[in-house]
Amino acid sequence: MGGVVGLGVGLGLFLVAWTAVDPTWSPGRSRGRRPLLADLLTRAGASGVAPRNLLGLCVGSFMVGAFVMLAVSGVLVIGLVFGMMAAALPVVILRGRAARRLKEHAALWPDAVDNLASAVRAGLSLPEALMQLGERGPEGLRPAFRQFAHDYQATGRFHESLDLLKRRLADPVGDRVVEALRLAREVGGGDLGRMLRSLSGFLRDGLRTRSEIESRQSWTVNGARLAVAAPWVVLLLMSFQDDAIERYASGAGLVVLGAGAVLCAVAYRLMMWLGRLPVERRILA
Repeated sequence: MGGVVGLGVGLGLFLVAWTAVDPTWSPGRSRGRRPLLADLLTRAGASGVAPRNLLGLCVGSFMVGAFVMLAVSGVLVIGLVFGMMAAALPVVILRGRAARRLKEHAALWPDAVDNLASAVRAGLSLPEALMQLGERGPEGLRPAFRQFAHDYQATGRFHESLDLLKRRLADPVGDRVVEALRLAREVGGGDLGRMLRSLSGFLRDGLRTRSEIESRQSWTVNGARLAVAAPWVVLLLMSFQDDAIERYASGAGLVVLGAGAVLCAVAYRLMMWLGRLPVERRILA
């Protein structure tokens, strides 16, 4: 039984890793789409890390977690369960970092747009207004705009530099700003300053409303996480008691752990789905 479970876990991890690295493996997935792990690394601000390195970290975490819990409890199934939790930990950390980065950028964009409007009103060209954000813009956005300045000075191609800027930011609000600037560059006109000021006002109103909703919704998220974590913390503490943990070495124990893991996953996803907030989608990403 233990060998069958181990083989199933290994095959599942292999399939998940393969589909994450190669998006063309699935016939129904678009070939122009970026791999899931590469997109997650970009959104987390770790685009310099290769997806295969992240996969290697997940596999290493699985092996360490599984062997440690197997040594502590002496039960293969418990080792595999905690090994899978350890394997998911790097991805969970990256998702949390991506969410925090997105929230930080959302708070910075109104000031960045105000800065752009002031620069355009002062007579700077659109590329110059964007490049000066690398020195005078909000601190969290400066590295991306510094790189934009390097790209534009090296190639002189405004639209390609904007595409690279969008890829580095990986931000829905940034997509809106970039596409508005691209359109203003193409059609010209003197309404760019007015458009930027209006956009800044909309961003501030949206940020204020979302902050109020998130403060009221946070108890749902924290409650879901606590409810899911509690039984596994209890199981971890029980692993140090030989007489209690031996019951999970049987077939009935395997069924209990498997059913518990499935129920926890389904309940967590259901509660997160019920308490979710609308997520703004990226434009032409």
